[in-house]
Amino acid sequence: MSILKKDDFGERLPTQVESATADQLRQIIASQAKEGEDTQLTVTLPEGKPQTIALTPALTASLMDLLRLVSGRQGFQMIPLTAELTTQQAADLLNVSRPYLIKLLEAGKIKFITVGRHRRIKAEDLFAYKQARDTTRDQALSDLAKSDADLVLKGY
Repeated sequence: MSILKKDDFGERLPTQVESATADQLRQIIASQAKEGEDTQLTVTLPEGKPQTIALTPALTASLMDLLRLVSGRQGFQMIPLTAELTTQQAADLLNVSRPYLIKLLEAGKIKFITVGRHRRIKAEDLFAYKQARDTTRDQALSDLAKSDADLVLKGY
């Protein structure tokens, strides 16, 4: 059992001390990180013995993202891909209303399961939908910007 008190940032913002500590750790990791290679960190255990830890590039990038959020005094939540979300949680993550999310579910745009009378959405399916939606949105904005630039060049 962990001796650390569960006090995550899902319900509160990081304090100034936490932000400064995260920024310091972020700078230490960044100074050791090399593109495409494991990041080697040496820590000193309580009994004074040094131990080297190798962080894979993916772990380094994820840890750096997390530390950037904390050092910027932003709150966050970590959601495992296997988590089953309520419709309200899913709507909040997509930044849409719950009734709009229900329409997406019933139109088959996002997979879901029912537990009793309640719908549950796997985080993995929700994030896949969000990625596809964002990609479509980005493409539409690019096309719009290109059309606008073409009109400007034609003198409109």
